[in-house]
Amino acid sequence: MSKITGHIYNFFSRFKFHIVIIFGVLIVGVLDENSFMKRIEYAYQIEDLKAEIQKYDSQYQHDTQQLKELKTDPKAIARVARERYFMKADDEDIFVLSDDEQQTENTAKNETTE
Repeated sequence: MSKITGHIYNFFSRFKFHIVIIFGVLIVGVLDENSFMKRIEYAYQIEDLKAEIQKYDSQYQHDTQQLKELKTDPKAIARVARERYFMKADDEDIFVLSDDEQQTENTAKNETTE
């Protein structure tokens, strides 16, 4: 048993600086909560959040412009009501077109019998 512990002791005494350096690089580079890996992840998160902020800023600018337009122009209110809520004037007809495919009765019956 003493031979095994002697070999282990000799190995650690010979490579003690290498072991400490490798252990330190692992802690600083990968394992620690302030490691380089975490810093890279945080940088990517910051980029994503900045892009999201920019998207919401542009949406805010668009909505602010539309709100100013709604406050000043009565025709804009009618346009928004027609576009979003499918409202119509008394002398108009509205047709809503859909890209959804409707199943016919024959195909629905065939699927249930299979």
